[in-house]
Amino acid sequence: MAKTKTSFAQAQIKSIVERIERLEEEKKAIAADIKEIYAAAKADGFDTKVLRKVVSLRKRDAAERQEEEALLDLYLAALGMAPTDETAAA
Repeated sequence: MAKTKTSFAQAQIKSIVERIERLEEEKKAIAADIKEIYAAAKADGFDTKVLRKVVSLRKRDAAERQEEEALLDLYLAALGMAPTDETAAA
């Protein structure tokens, strides 16, 4: 009976590892596809750093983005880096 449990556990472990390996290969292929898309965007004149930021921002909900923007504005103002009302109006 113990041998049956051991064989079952071994089969389960093998199945889990194989599934993970398949997913890792898919992940690699998807990462390569994404890299190609960014390269094509760059070739078309788009800033890939900004595109990555846009993709990142779209993953978040609006409230989370607004809170981050408010904190960024606050920190920039504390460092004297925020635009003043005069420069914003210009």
